Amino acid sequence: MIASLLILGTLGLIFGALLTLAHQRLKIEINPLVEKVTNLLPGANCGTCGYGKCNLLAEAIVKGKVGLDLCPATEPEVIEKIAQLLGKEAKIKERKVARLLCAGGKKNAKESFHYFGIKDCQAAMLVAGGNLLCKYGCLGFGSCIDACPFEAIEINENFLPVIDSEKCKGCGKCVDACPKGLIKLFPASQKFFVACGSEDKGATTARNCSVGCIGCQKCIKVCEQDAITIENSLAKIDPEKCNNCGKCAEACPKGIIKSN
Repeated sequence: MIASLLILGTLGLIFGALLTLAHQRLKIEINPLVEKVTNLLPGANCGTCGYGKCNLLAEAIVKGKVGLDLCPATEPEVIEKIAQLLGKEAKIKERKVARLLCAGGKKNAKESFHYFGIKDCQAAMLVAGGNLLCKYGCLGFGSCIDACPFEAIEINENFLPVIDSEKCKGCGKCVDACPKGLIKLFPASQKFFVACGSEDKGATTARNCSVGCIGCQKCIKVCEQDAITIENSLAKIDPEKCNNCGKCAEACPKGIIKSN
């Protein structure tokens, strides 16, 4: 009995020593700079940067593998802090925000049938491409809301997503989630955009939605910057030329050139 206890005790000491040695040999030293950069990053772990988690991005930043501004959700002042911490120069890109290119919704867009399935845009698309006559129209089931890691999107009374430009970090998750490709990223400095994605002929668009762009060119006529063109019967604003005067919004008979 005593001999067995002595053997077990000896084995316990040996295994304990081996575990301690293994821990010392195999433990991963955490770079304090990585920890500090991680704490400065948003912490959403949205994966937009391609690294999946903020701590992995922080490690890549510290090692110089990627730029300081790879995370679109990191505010400019935070990028400056990271640059100072690492002794580097900060090169800050213009912030981008997501915008919905549709103003239809329940009030304005006509349905081709009533949909009673799963309240998800991807699922609704599987049924004849959605329940709207306009194949470009927003289905309004909120897949973009579920995808947004920053709680920047809500559904309004017209069953359209409303994107809070202050909360939006331009991560692009909602862009990927929209099966119609109706959410795009725009430079934050571009205030005006065309809230329509229809590329049908004007007459078809007008039949399907009371607020669809019909390519009437009234916006083009009042734009002094030549910033607007018509492509596939749809008005588009060039952010490089637009000076945010707002004349196009005033001239639009459908009221779908909006500011955000």
